[in-house]
Amino acid sequence: MTARPGRLIVIAGPTATGKTDLALDLAERIAERGIRIGTHGTGTGTGTDTGTEITGAEIINADSMQLYRGMDIGTAKTPPDQRRGIPHHQFDVLDITETASVAAYQTVTRDLVDRVLARGRIPLLVGGSGLYIQSVVDDIAFPPTDPAVRARLEDEMAVVGAPAMFARLTDSDPVAAGIIDPRNERRIVRALEVIELTGQPFSATLPRPGRPRFDARLVRVDRPSAELDERIERRVRAMVAEGFLDEVRDLERRGLRDGVTARRALGYPQMLAVLDGTSDVESAIIATAAATRRFVRRQRSWFNRDHRLIDVDPTAADAVDRVLALVDEV
Repeated sequence: MTARPGRLIVIAGPTATGKTDLALDLAERIAERGIRIGTHGTGTGTGTDTGTEITGAEIINADSMQLYRGMDIGTAKTPPDQRRGIPHHQFDVLDITETASVAAYQTVTRDLVDRVLARGRIPLLVGGSGLYIQSVVDDIAFPPTDPAVRARLEDEMAVVGAPAMFARLTDSDPVAAGIIDPRNERRIVRALEVIELTGQPFSATLPRPGRPRFDARLVRVDRPSAELDERIERRVRAMVAEGFLDEVRDLERRGLRDGVTARRALGYPQMLAVLDGTSDVESAIIATAAATRRFVRRQRSWFNRDHRLIDVDPTAADAVDRVLALVDEV
């Protein structure tokens, strides 16, 4: 398939690496100076550059948990008053009792990208949910679903538990078992559902990079593991200081425990345990940081499969310039 006209910029990478700040700096630079794409010049819209003039950028969320209203502190969502006047999309679009769907996200976000491009602006797709990003960037379809089959598997999960269901998945599809968290009941059920409906391994249905839907440049932001571990610990402690526990208490009253997807977000089960009296705040902080580090390893594993990603050091003084150069690249 021929890529669509215009240019989409993806800023991806593990949690807590600095994707949001880089995206805001980039969008602000584009808004201040303007650029042109399709040139071999400076990319700043000055001098004798020709091509398509870009007058601004808009940020589109690619973090599945930032889709939820009210899940702000625990997901490190940028508050509206800190968004520097940059338009933001796909934030606060789901109630916590709704189930996030990558297929639904794909439909809405592709349309958003088209509309941002039509306005003569650059869409910046920013986040760490690899499948959500790829659902937009590449021309992929998702395996079928059957509510009856899924309900039966969920009932089995409730009876026998995640370890037994994960063992079944390991027997059926060891490749899928290698990339799915053994504690993620929803993904285990989904994998078993796809295997039953298609007769194929779930891993065989996973999208592969390389079939672009948009003309995109993909940037990966990361940091050394020791540095990132420290950042994660500091961030979790800062979240608690900012009122994370109170946020979870309020969300619990609004139905958080009934949310199939939302209640599993990093930190939220740990804070619910504090409210239940089965944990204390310090233990919840330690457990959340540990769970986040495990999640980072899975994110890195996902992004390492896509060789289109270009590494940009978020701490480098020229980080924004490097990304701008990709925007202007022919």
